[in-house]
Amino acid sequence: MSDLFKKAISLGVGLTIVSKEKVEKAVEDLVKRGELAPSESKALVDRLIERGEEERGVFKSAIQEQVQRVLSDLKVPSHKDIEALEAKIAGLEHRIAALEGISRLEGTLPETRNE
Repeated sequence: MSDLFKKAISLGVGLTIVSKEKVEKAVEDLVKRGELAPSESKALVDRLIERGEEERGVFKSAIQEQVQRVLSDLKVPSHKDIEALEAKIAGLEHRIAALEGISRLEGTLPETRNE
């Protein structure tokens, strides 16, 4: 599934790059035909490229939101969830080690005690 999302993001980035090249060519054609002053061409290209980058950012955000929704729907644990579980396991391991140490000092393990 991550391959699909990577391809979608690459497509979005690819479209932005293609758009940049097409914008530069279109503006160059406008200058050649005399419909745009050469001094204005760079500013126009810069504005259009900036807008393309903004669109790419919007596209990337939309993809990230969709990925988060899918992961949530599939109940895939987040990095934060995994870290919390790792901390809990470490705490339990520490408690087990402490209990085993106390049992050894008493000379008997909890499973073998007679009560």
